[in-house]
Amino acid sequence: MDDTPHAQDRTAKVSTHRALTGPVAALITLLFSAGSLPSALAAPPAPTPEGGEASPTPGTAPQPDRSSAATAPDAAPVYENWAIHGQSTLTQIYQPGFRSPYRGKQSLDPGSRGRETWDVTLYGGVRPWRGAEIWVNPEVDQGFGPSNTFGLGGYVSAEAYKLGSATPYVRLQRVFFRQTLDLGGEAQAIAPDLNQLGGSQTANRVVLTVGKFSSFDVFDTNKYAHDTRNDFLNWSLIDAGNFDQAGDAWGYSYGASAEWYQDWWTIRAGVFDLPTVPAYKYLDPHLGHQVQYVAEVEERHTIFGQDGKVKLAGFYSRGLFGSYAQATALGQATGTTPDIQAVRRLRAKGGGSVNVEQALTADLGFFLRAGITDGTSSVSSFTDIDNTVSFGLSLAGKRWDRPDDTVGIGFARNNISRHMKRYLGAGGLGILVGDGKLPNSGPESVLEAFYSFAIVKGVNLTADYQFVNNPAYNRDRGPVNFLGARLHAQF
Repeated sequence: MDDTPHAQDRTAKVSTHRALTGPVAALITLLFSAGSLPSALAAPPAPTPEGGEASPTPGTAPQPDRSSAATAPDAAPVYENWAIHGQSTLTQIYQPGFRSPYRGKQSLDPGSRGRETWDVTLYGGVRPWRGAEIWVNPEVDQGFGPSNTFGLGGYVSAEAYKLGSATPYVRLQRVFFRQTLDLGGEAQAIAPDLNQLGGSQTANRVVLTVGKFSSFDVFDTNKYAHDTRNDFLNWSLIDAGNFDQAGDAWGYSYGASAEWYQDWWTIRAGVFDLPTVPAYKYLDPHLGHQVQYVAEVEERHTIFGQDGKVKLAGFYSRGLFGSYAQATALGQATGTTPDIQAVRRLRAKGGGSVNVEQALTADLGFFLRAGITDGTSSVSSFTDIDNTVSFGLSLAGKRWDRPDDTVGIGFARNNISRHMKRYLGAGGLGILVGDGKLPNSGPESVLEAFYSFAIVKGVNLTADYQFVNNPAYNRDRGPVNFLGARLHAQF
């Protein structure tokens, strides 16, 4: 799951978008317009009044330009050699009772329940040389999600981890190195932010990141639905639900990524370590033994004067996964409940997704994601979703003189493969779901709406409502309502 805190549009708006052109032009640009790497180490260029979008960085999910934290079009860059930032988020979710004729080991509790999570993160960064940044993110976490993060494919709180705790504990969630190599083009001012030092960059550039971070810090970002501390909370709205990201129980992994920004397009690639066992707190110590490869292509455009992006992403994982069909067959042959762990061996699995973000007006944005996986093997790190479609709207409060407020509404439809349905029907357990049986399966549908109220600069209070039909793909249980409140502060 994504743990990225709030960040604003960190650069002035720029025309690195394009009017739609053909693939031949794209290929020519790819082959002959990269620029020279030696120039990347030259003195920083002077930013122009118009600049391109900053690359997504660990800890900073892109957001609509809704506050003074974003760089103004005529602002001069603020060059930083070091910075310290912080954030704290308290989330409370209440679930009224719902219909449940039966339940299993990993079912959503049908009683009236309330749960809270709390975290505090410190962001410390230094710049050892031009274009380079080193960031360390120690974090204090405490609390549980509803039903201890079980019972739903599209889980209702991205602030809840798979391992809850009644007492606060400290973890080093991120420690990474990032190098930006300028390749020319228009200069852009970068505003200081979480995991981002103030400075400048060029529109064409290469960004290299290595260390411990989340693949969702770089891939599948969306300015309208990706920031768990300021917009949506549901896992299948903030990210593509089928994207089985490599990560520990908190969603972080050791890995490396490379991003190439050129004109109206970006290419990204990354490699990340998988956990020793699914959703476990330890990553595989044998680098390369269990591994995930990720690739993404991004296209930027302008439609009727409004900026937009389309991203195509895919992942390929090689790890110790179990086959749903083999686990079900083994359970039938032995007269036992199928156990996916009993058939784990080195296998490959993969999936793909599309991600769209489109401004409709200056304060209204649309997002859409859709994705699919092969659905034959067990989940490694994220959640029990094999195919998904999600979409929604995000509106800034400028129209009612609350420019730092945000209201959003989103819908997701998630489902699992027939192999997993048979496995769950025989009593098997997924990474998050498992009602003991599944006689009447159906797609899990999620509706979420929120209003984020800016109390003062840097402090937001959010009211959130979620409706889930067919929880854990089970027509016999639910529907379920969730009421949430989130208090977030950052400096």
